[in-house]
Amino acid sequence: MSDIKSPADELEREEEAVASADDSENESAPEQAEALVEEAEELLDLPEGANLLQMLIEAQKEAQANEDGWQRARAEFSNYKKRIERERTELFQRAALDTLQALLPIIDDFDRAFESVPAALEEDAWIGGVSMIQRKFAGVLEQYEVEAIDPTGAAFDPNLHQAIGAEESDEVESGHVIATLQKGYRAGDTVLRLALVKVAS
Repeated sequence: MSDIKSPADELEREEEAVASADDSENESAPEQAEALVEEAEELLDLPEGANLLQMLIEAQKEAQANEDGWQRARAEFSNYKKRIERERTELFQRAALDTLQALLPIIDDFDRAFESVPAALEEDAWIGGVSMIQRKFAGVLEQYEVEAIDPTGAAFDPNLHQAIGAEESDEVESGHVIATLQKGYRAGDTVLRLALVKVAS
């Protein structure tokens, strides 16, 4: 009988060897894991009775708690930055509006002066130069979106107008403004100055 083995026999023998090795590894896996745990405990010099697995679980919980705390702190800091930026912007706008409010009497003086310029001086170069200054003031008001309140003929609104007199009128309905004695100003919802008005009784 010949000792020559067929390729099929060789293949079958190799499969049996692999299966045997897998069984051996499966049987020794728990032992290997236990050996690794013991080795780790020795390396870490843990106190007697310490449970490495329990310590790992507790460490993971602590790490998760730290991460949650860090994320909360990060969110709180982000909200803080936004609030500070908003407050700084509001403070700047308030300071700018306060400055413009202080300039309103000067703008009133310019308006009154140009209402009474003699006809002979209307073409004078000096008057033209002063007129340019007045337009610059108007440009600053426009830049900050400040608009004049001139409510002649409109219904009286105590939020925008200040009545300094009342009189009967055949032309204006009762409760409406007969004349604006001094223009008011506002920037958006912020009233810088109420308009001084006379109201029809």
